[in-house]
Amino acid sequence: MDLYEKIIARQEKISLVGLGYVGMPIAVAFAEKADVIGFDINEAKIALYKKGIDPTKEVGDGAIAKTTVDFTSDETRLREAKFHIVAVPTPVNADHTPDLTPVESASRVLGRNLTPGSIVVYESTVYPGVTEDICVPILEKESGLKCGTDFKIGYSPERINPGDKTHRLETIVKIVSGMDAQSLDMIAKVYELVVEAGVHRAESIKTAEAAKVIENSQRDINIAFMNELSIIFDKMGIDTQSVLKAAGTKWNFLNFYPGLVGGHCIGVDPYYLTYKAEQMGYHSQIILAGRKINDNMGKYVAENTVKKMIKANKQINGAKVAVFGFTFKENCPDVRNTKVMDIIEELREWAIDVTVVDPVADPRDMIHEYGITPCGIDEISGIDCVIFAVAHDVFQTITLRDIAKMHAPVDSGIMDEVAISLDGKRKDVLIDVKGMFSRDEAERNGFLYWRL
Repeated sequence: MDLYEKIIARQEKISLVGLGYVGMPIAVAFAEKADVIGFDINEAKIALYKKGIDPTKEVGDGAIAKTTVDFTSDETRLREAKFHIVAVPTPVNADHTPDLTPVESASRVLGRNLTPGSIVVYESTVYPGVTEDICVPILEKESGLKCGTDFKIGYSPERINPGDKTHRLETIVKIVSGMDAQSLDMIAKVYELVVEAGVHRAESIKTAEAAKVIENSQRDINIAFMNELSIIFDKMGIDTQSVLKAAGTKWNFLNFYPGLVGGHCIGVDPYYLTYKAEQMGYHSQIILAGRKINDNMGKYVAENTVKKMIKANKQINGAKVAVFGFTFKENCPDVRNTKVMDIIEELREWAIDVTVVDPVADPRDMIHEYGITPCGIDEISGIDCVIFAVAHDVFQTITLRDIAKMHAPVDSGIMDEVAISLDGKRKDVLIDVKGMFSRDEAERNGFLYWRL
């Protein structure tokens, strides 16, 4: 029997190293077909999984409670597995250079517990060459084993879209690669156990690494184009959303919209590609230009917020602003590299008091990573401006009347009877980053309204 046959016969195990938004759904999926060890160095996260709690909200508490994944923070348990999948984050440093610390650390942990006959597959997004040139030497050093002789490697880039309930591991074609024909075939067959959409066998590990990094770079560039159009049209007094709606009637117009580009993929991966290009002596023109535009959008939103508040005769120093939404995307608790923080930091430069409302975001991560404690919607009153930064489903029921009440002073006596267009003595400011509300309706009812 080969390794694949032993896995489906449950004579050998699969391990997942890293149980975040990507690794955990993979572990749960494979557990339907094989014995799986789920390893993460975060003991608190492991404790939650063991209690049947899904802090990522990717598969839900019910799926975690009934899964057979053997969750552990004991690295020696990795010795029980022969097929290892590494799915750890690959962020960037403050200077936008790749931070390979997580993937290097995971390689050291796995290397210390690697046994002969194993296959190691990396899913973390990296620039071409990382798997073979950086990870393999670490695995060999820590294990004392020889790659190609004692163990083999492959790369299969993650394509899970956090918060997306339609495009899941099972429904997205999986790119797979291996160091040779034998490892490629084995890796492909193992992934085919859970990926209903099938697999694409890449020609090499570097090809698979490159394919992943350009997927998000392409999306980043397209969004940057939309953001630049938004800046141009704003100066012209033209509504960008209306322009895109009209242009979208053509069959081949690409459906992209302006917005904040954060998270652990689209806002990060292009820097991995441009970093490697720089090492090869090429300075990116288009990719870095797009990154520059997208990285500045938080500041741009904040500047336009202040302009609208000034127009509404608001006292800027000490003004109160409520920001709805803090995660990097809608309906996902992940706050990593959220560009909403850029808006908040810029507003604070103006001595503005910012309150954040986000019932979807993980409050522990907000406090730990950013020092921000979220407030409840019912706590918002007497503010000078509302910013809707993330279009969570839970915000869809908020009306313009609700927003007007948030602006009204607590002791105004008009909380219940408030007309949205308040007595002409003051204007309510609404910044709608995602275009959740109708511009016409908002302006007709007395709001000073602005959106990308």
